[in-house]
Amino acid sequence: MIRPYLLAAVGLTSVLALSACDRTNEGASVSINADGGNVLGAINGETGEMKIDVPGFQGSVKLPKIKIDTSNFDLNGVRLYPGSSIKNLNIVGNENNGSDAGSGLRVAFTSPAPPLIVRDWFAQRLGKVGYKVHGEGANLIGTTDENKPFRLELAPDGKDKATGTIVISG
Repeated sequence: MIRPYLLAAVGLTSVLALSACDRTNEGASVSINADGGNVLGAINGETGEMKIDVPGFQGSVKLPKIKIDTSNFDLNGVRLYPGSSIKNLNIVGNENNGSDAGSGLRVAFTSPAPPLIVRDWFAQRLGKVGYKVHGEGANLIGTTDENKPFRLELAPDGKDKATGTIVISG
């Protein structure tokens, strides 16, 4: 079900709104989507603008840019590779007659290490918390501890750096 993603998103958005104190030029974008992909809430990483559009309330507010790093995100206790930063966090909920088709979590990030090092680091730690993953090139493919489809896509980003995307389908 998508409710855990939505509850996490509401909690995350609240925490981010309260802790938004990073005034650097780098910020993370966050979006919460449901009901067929409609955006319920979003924070623009470039401008710091937070918009909320839920039944009974619409509004926007300008916040300082938010930087999300390894201390702000984890998968069953597994944080991002040390020194990583989240660029985009997207939570999608599409409940259709009890089906979670089209729902899930997508996290885009950067890491200060080459893709294969980041992949191996994740593989070791995710395996310890019940994920069943295997390497496919620089990527990890498999399932979460709740048997949800999991994918970690990694690509080089210059010398000794990587960009990555974590996708967990609902």
